[in-house]
Amino acid sequence: MEMNRLLARLLWGSGDDAAERFTYEEAKRLANHPDPEVRRSLARRPDVVPEILYFLTADPDPEVRRHIAANTAAPRQADLKLAQDADAEVRADLARKIARLAPGLSAAEQDKVRQNTYDALALLARDQLPMVRHVLSEALKSEPGVPPEVIGRLARDIEIIVAAPVLEFSPVLTDADLMDIIRMSPVAGALSAIARRANLAAPVSDTIAASADVEAIAELLSNESAQLREETLDALVARARTLPRLHEPLVRRPHLPQGAARRLATFIADSLLTVLAARRDLPPETVEAVRHAVHERLAEPPPAADAMERRRAEVDVEMDKARLLRDSGQLTDALVLDALASGHIAFVKAALAVRADLPVPVVLRILASASAKAVTALSWRAGFDMDATGMIQTRLAHISPDAALPGSGRLFPLTEGEMNTQIAVFESE
Repeated sequence: MEMNRLLARLLWGSGDDAAERFTYEEAKRLANHPDPEVRRSLARRPDVVPEILYFLTADPDPEVRRHIAANTAAPRQADLKLAQDADAEVRADLARKIARLAPGLSAAEQDKVRQNTYDALALLARDQLPMVRHVLSEALKSEPGVPPEVIGRLARDIEIIVAAPVLEFSPVLTDADLMDIIRMSPVAGALSAIARRANLAAPVSDTIAASADVEAIAELLSNESAQLREETLDALVARARTLPRLHEPLVRRPHLPQGAARRLATFIADSLLTVLAARRDLPPETVEAVRHAVHERLAEPPPAADAMERRRAEVDVEMDKARLLRDSGQLTDALVLDALASGHIAFVKAALAVRADLPVPVVLRILASASAKAVTALSWRAGFDMDATGMIQTRLAHISPDAALPGSGRLFPLTEGEMNTQIAVFESE
C-alpha cells in the first residue's frame, strides 16, 4: 500500500506542493524501483534530494540518466560524472543544460560547485563525438561571458559543424582570435563562417579577401555589414574576371566604388549587367557607362562557344589517350608531370580526370576556382603526393606560390574528410 501511495504521488503529483515532496527514504525506495518508468519520472523532478539524483547517474537505463542530465536540480558532481557517460544522448542533453550555466565561469574557479560546472563544460568541449560538441557549440554560439578557452577550442574544431556556429556568431571571439584561426588554415568552411559574421572588421575582411577560398570571399561580399575597404573591393574586382562565383555578389555589393562598377561592366554576364545598370546608388555618369556597356554587349554577336566548353572539348580529345595509358599502367606521376612541364595542358587535365575518376567538367571547375584546397583535394584524389600537388597548384591552376598549400610526400595539409568535402562541392554544381 505504501509503495502504491508513493507511485501515485510520483506519477500524478507536480512536486510544487511541499506536501507532495518526497523524504530521502521515500525517494530512495523509488530510485530502486524495478520499473524504469518510475525511475525516469523521479529523475525529472526538481524537488528530489541531490543525493538521490546523483545516485541515478549510475542507473542502467540511459533515459533515466538523460533526465538527470537535463535536470537543473541535479548536483554539479552529477554533471561532471555524466560528462563522461557512455551514452552520447546523455552527454548531448547535459551539453544543452551546461551551456545555460557557462556564462561567467572561468578555469580558476574557487567555489567547488562552479569548478565542477567548468570541468564538465571543458570535458564536453573535448567530447569524442562531433554531435555532442556540435550541440554545445550551438548552445553557446550567442552567449557572452563564456570561458574564452572553451569557445576557442570549439572555433578551432576539426569538424565544421562544431566550429561554424561559434565562428559565425560568438561575441567572445575577438578580431585577434579570428585572424589567428585564419592563419592556422582551418577546416574547410571555416572562412565562410567567419565571413558571415555581423559587422566584420576591415582587417579580418582583408585577410579573407586575400585568401584562395572563393566561396568565403563570395560570402564576405554578400555580408552587407562586413567592412570592406575600397582598395579591397578593387582588388576583388580584378580577381573576379576569372572567378564567375564572385560576379553576382560584387554586382549587388552596397557602396560599390564607381571604378569597380565600370570594370565589372566589361566582363560580367548580360543578366548581371542589367542588375548593375538598375542600381540607384551609383552616380549618373557611372550608370551611363554601364548602360553603354550593356548596349555594346547586346550589339555583339554571341560567341561561337563558351570558353569552358572549348576547354572541355580540348580535354575530351585527350581522354582516350589518358585511359589507354592508365589501363596499360603507363599513366605515371612522372609522365603527367613531364607533360605539365612541356605545356601539354589539355592532356594533364585529362590525366587528372582519369586518375581521379571524375567528370571533366568537375576537374575544369576545380582548376578554374583558384582554390588551393580544392586543387589539393583533386591532386590527392588522383593519387599524387604533395610535391606533385605543389606543381599542379602553381603551374596548372595558376595559384600564386604564397597562396598554395604547403606539404611534402604523403603529408597533406587537409584531412581526407576535408578533401572529399572540397570535391563534393564541385560535384554538386
